[in-house]
Amino acid sequence: MHLSTLITGDEIHRYQKSIVINFTGKRKTLSTAPLNGGMQHGLAAVFNHDISVGAGMPAMLRAATYEEHMALVASELGLDAAKAAGISTAAQMENVSIKAQSYKSITVTAVVTGGVETNGGRVGDPAPWDELEQKSIPEPGTINIMLFINTNLTDGALARSLVTCTEAKTAALQELAAPSRYSMGLATGSGTDGTIIVCNSESEILLDDAGKHCKLGECIGRSVKAAVTEALALQTGLSAASQHDALKRVSRFGITAESIWQELGFSEPSGIYKAKYSQVLERLFAKPILVTSCSLYAHLLDEAVWGLISEEDAHISGKCLIGHMGVDEVSSSGGKHSSIALMTSELQKALCELVRRELDSIPL
Repeated sequence: MHLSTLITGDEIHRYQKSIVINFTGKRKTLSTAPLNGGMQHGLAAVFNHDISVGAGMPAMLRAATYEEHMALVASELGLDAAKAAGISTAAQMENVSIKAQSYKSITVTAVVTGGVETNGGRVGDPAPWDELEQKSIPEPGTINIMLFINTNLTDGALARSLVTCTEAKTAALQELAAPSRYSMGLATGSGTDGTIIVCNSESEILLDDAGKHCKLGECIGRSVKAAVTEALALQTGLSAASQHDALKRVSRFGITAESIWQELGFSEPSGIYKAKYSQVLERLFAKPILVTSCSLYAHLLDEAVWGLISEEDAHISGKCLIGHMGVDEVSSSGGKHSSIALMTSELQKALCELVRRELDSIPL
């Protein structure tokens, strides 16, 4: 299926669980691809491939190495594996987002698929994969970006464009308050993100910078942010609207529907009772006052963890926010717990109290 045509004449097609772009001229690429990655000057095509085999089923390599697996995929797509760079994902190609930004003679087009619901992480989080011992396998979930620039770039500018592209992806995640699945932090990407940058070697325009102070960098930032945001919404529903939920804002601190259920001390529920509980949570945690208060509370915790404010000051302000939610002073265990741990405990107690009131007000 033909999806779009780039200003260079290169066509974007979706074919056999892949998005494929065959080049119509000389291109220079820089990529994280396992197949023909790094800096390349003689490639003829790039592709993004959906490696999943079915819902809930693990992806399996069909060769001894990831590179060899992707070479097989390239061949099946009718490409010369020696002249193609490919990246893979568990996201569906139907959920691709294509966004372009232009300034005068510069056009940048971002082609993005993505998901961070299971694999979102913050750079520096504890890693689940030990490549030296071959222990553990990363969870699926990938933001794959193919970025096409219609001008020529110096090698340094091409490398700089990868930095700007990555910053734009992280900015999109930050603006969605996407959580890490490996820490209390906000996600900066997934653990398996892939990027391919392509510039036009035949262009008469040669640019030597792709940072935030130049128009090329601006176009990269705008196109990538827009495409990442849309791709995440298409793939998993992650969006500003879906994040208007107090519980989602604090789930990265271990406060979840299940943790509240357990703290309320309910016995094993019937299906009807648990369904009613879920309805109560959905209604309660969509209230603007709770979304706002929990968002501010989460940011207090972040600022304290980052060392921008003291834990004691964050704790004091957190109590004010709990009062703003309509909950009187909550008890804290004190002892040897840090202020961060106390704040998390007190917020859960406050939310439990609000849920209890809501449950008491309706027949179950």
